[in-house]
Amino acid sequence: MVVKIIIIGAGVGGTAAAARLSKRGFQVEVFEKNAYNGGRCSLIQHKGHRFDQGPSLYLMPKIFEETFEDLGEDIKNHIDLLKCPSNYSVHFHDGETFELTTDISKLSRSLEKYEGSGESTLINFLSYLKETHVHYQRSVKVALKTDFQHWYDFFNPKHIPDVIQLHLLDTVYNRVCKYFKSDYMRKAFSFQTMYLGMSPYDGLAPYSLLQYTEIAEGIWYPKGGFNKVLQSLEQIAVQYGAKFNYKTNVQEIIVDDKGVAKGIKMVNGDVVNSDIVICNADLVYAYNKLLPKTSYANKLGKKELTSSSISFYWSMKTIVPQLKVHNIFLAEKYKESFDQIFKDHTLPDEPSFYVNVPSRIDPSAAPEGKDTIVVLVPVGHISNVPNIDFDKLVERAREQVIDTIEKRLKISNFRSMIDHEIVNDPRTWQNEFNLWKGSILGLSHSLFQVLWFRPSLKCKIFENLYFVGASAQPGTGVPIVLCGAKMLEKQLCDRFLDSKVEISIWSKCVSFLIGLLALLIFWFFFRF
Repeated sequence: MVVKIIIIGAGVGGTAAAARLSKRGFQVEVFEKNAYNGGRCSLIQHKGHRFDQGPSLYLMPKIFEETFEDLGEDIKNHIDLLKCPSNYSVHFHDGETFELTTDISKLSRSLEKYEGSGESTLINFLSYLKETHVHYQRSVKVALKTDFQHWYDFFNPKHIPDVIQLHLLDTVYNRVCKYFKSDYMRKAFSFQTMYLGMSPYDGLAPYSLLQYTEIAEGIWYPKGGFNKVLQSLEQIAVQYGAKFNYKTNVQEIIVDDKGVAKGIKMVNGDVVNSDIVICNADLVYAYNKLLPKTSYANKLGKKELTSSSISFYWSMKTIVPQLKVHNIFLAEKYKESFDQIFKDHTLPDEPSFYVNVPSRIDPSAAPEGKDTIVVLVPVGHISNVPNIDFDKLVERAREQVIDTIEKRLKISNFRSMIDHEIVNDPRTWQNEFNLWKGSILGLSHSLFQVLWFRPSLKCKIFENLYFVGASAQPGTGVPIVLCGAKMLEKQLCDRFLDSKVEISIWSKCVSFLIGLLALLIFWFFFRF
């Protein structure tokens, strides 16, 4: 019997799962509320200008390659990848700049300006690179390629050697301070946690893997926009028989009186039945809006969320040569700016922000002689903080961004170069993409919201219901969600296509006790 699977949402996780599962012979049908695929990983078009609505940094390329290899495809036949000549131009409050690059000799000379010309500068940097390499390799093994379905998976003793080297009880910023002495470099090598929607002062040390992949593997850009990845995955899924339905808004996941998911009900009243339901909609939103009320839904609603953003999409009248592909503008009061985002849930008095110019590396992103610019300003998600006027926040963010660009790049007329503007703010992310409280990256990656503690791919409350996406295991970010789609494929294939050996209860208990003892020892010796 062919198993019928419904997938809610054509985001990264939903589309990748559709491709994988349809190739394995499942009958797959995808329902997407918007008229386009990709969710946040989609495109905005305006009079020849093309904007990446969300992700613009193609990182961890091996995971993308692996996804296409698993589908029997060579990624080179689908996507033309362009390597950014430099990773970032980092602009500090006082006009100083720093170029982050994969060119180690060039990077070494740049480091000397801020860290000194002694031999310790390069030695410290190479030691930092070694540590981040370990974080990268061990995190991929433990967090991205291990499925924590059960408690005994988490307490498996085989993870201990890897976990010990991950500095789980430390933060990204603290680890950076161990290797860099200048405030400039501590900022330049820690802001990357914002790609996970987190503060470097709270982000777990293993997330320095982001800095490693940037330096060791570089930053890439898919010609035609990041959404090309999703378009290719959808084409592969359709090739294997998957069906995609757009402009089809799901109102609820149908659950019978025995707690079994049976299908979906659309806003227009249509009902579609299935054997399995996979939800790629925001997980917290789904538990609170698409499913019967549970205490778990209330619990999820109180968990830590990632930040939101005010994003500006600017069609420029001309080329702005002072801007590179990726530009970072950092606040002078660095820690205070993060505290205002994550504790006060608002726009910092002096925001740090990211400016992406896709037309600098891919001329097709803008009409000839013009630039396309995306500005991402991190801001707190929608909260219960009273009297937050988002219209005023957007206006203030715009003025601060323009003033900062003009001052630090010495451009007197940048404002007049903007021909057209589109804006996404926390309300947009909530309304257009059903992101809970407008949090752009879902549940945060704090210590007790990762690995086994993060919501599992297989729903533990309702039968035949699965999740894939940023707030489910293994976590947020395009390559990480692609890993989640692979784990989900294995779970469903193990259940319906392959036989597997059940682990005895005694083996589970022994594993638990050994793992728990080891973790207690680890906590005792490494907590300081």
